[in-house]
Amino acid sequence: MEAFKKIHVIVMDSVGIGEAPDAHKFGDVGSHTLGHIAEKMNGLKMPTMEGLGLANIHELQGIATVDEPKAYYGMMQEASVGKDTMTGHWEIMGLNIDKPFKVYPDGFPQELITQLEERTGRKVLCNQPASGTAVIDDFGPEHMETGAIIVYTSADPVLQIAAHEEIIPLDELYKICEIARELTLQPEYLVGRVIARPFVGEPGNFERTSNRHDYALTPFGRTTMAEMKDADLDVIAIGKISDIFNGDGVTESIRTKNNTDGMDKMVEVVQRDFHGMSFLNLVDFDANFGHRRDPIGYGEALEEFDRRLPEVLSKLGEDDLLIITADHGNDPTFPGTDHTREYVPLIVYSPRFAAGAELPLRETFADIAATIADNFNIAAPAFGTSFLQQLK
Repeated sequence: MEAFKKIHVIVMDSVGIGEAPDAHKFGDVGSHTLGHIAEKMNGLKMPTMEGLGLANIHELQGIATVDEPKAYYGMMQEASVGKDTMTGHWEIMGLNIDKPFKVYPDGFPQELITQLEERTGRKVLCNQPASGTAVIDDFGPEHMETGAIIVYTSADPVLQIAAHEEIIPLDELYKICEIARELTLQPEYLVGRVIARPFVGEPGNFERTSNRHDYALTPFGRTTMAEMKDADLDVIAIGKISDIFNGDGVTESIRTKNNTDGMDKMVEVVQRDFHGMSFLNLVDFDANFGHRRDPIGYGEALEEFDRRLPEVLSKLGEDDLLIITADHGNDPTFPGTDHTREYVPLIVYSPRFAAGAELPLRETFADIAATIADNFNIAAPAFGTSFLQQLK
């Protein structure tokens, strides 16, 4: 097949499609993000994804299987040992993470907190797993009175620092996060990301702002994005993609406020003349609905994505390839707030396809990286098998 000029990758953050074979190792037996959401919604209405073959991958209430899918479809199984955002995205770009990042279900060690307080000159509040919105309601008033920073974590390997923009200016909050990033690079901590979480408002009416900033790790190996950049190909990162890769392999970064803004930006980028890849993460599925265990909100967000998708599809040309997938699961009907170890869907579409068909199970997310490398004739990643030649 003649190479595509542009490949667009959309990661529907946390949209898993059924428990992985090793789900028992993660306490996730029975998880099925899409399936359980569809049940709670009494049927999902996603006609665009239906036409691409979503329910041909796995039976989903409200979504029909189609005899002539417009896209190639299948499932991918995560090979790496984690089920977090960074691990999933890094694997999509060709890595295999064999040592998991650390999580802190009981909060961070006191020695780390003490170092953070000494280095920043500010006391720490909370230091426990918490919802990002609940934690500012619970600790925001004390933070405003004392100037102490709110430090919390989640089921992810992240250290998050919340502060009111009128109490701690953004520049100082970012500096505090840089200090936290430096401290957590020590091998005994191995935190995947430090996240600045600024908010505004008054007690009882706090609201997080769009001035979030992530301080991630640089990928532990050579990604396909890095290979593309070195080959003078475009790598346009939309949403939190640049943060996830710490800017490595990115030629342009476009920030987004939410899923709607992300789709707006994708529509704009698809219409641009470039040679390379665009890479979009839609974080709301995970952050706003998966972790908060809100299956109805999650379902409504999925239906909204489906309504926006035709805008992207209508702008694609013969030289465009669209890949839609996910980075892990986050079943909102499951106990707790953690991600879930699941297969993820794989939808591959181009207007040049006469028809779609089923792709065999991908044994690693890195098959996407291998396919992209194959298309652009650059060095293949160490992991993954290209499916480019199966697309006709």
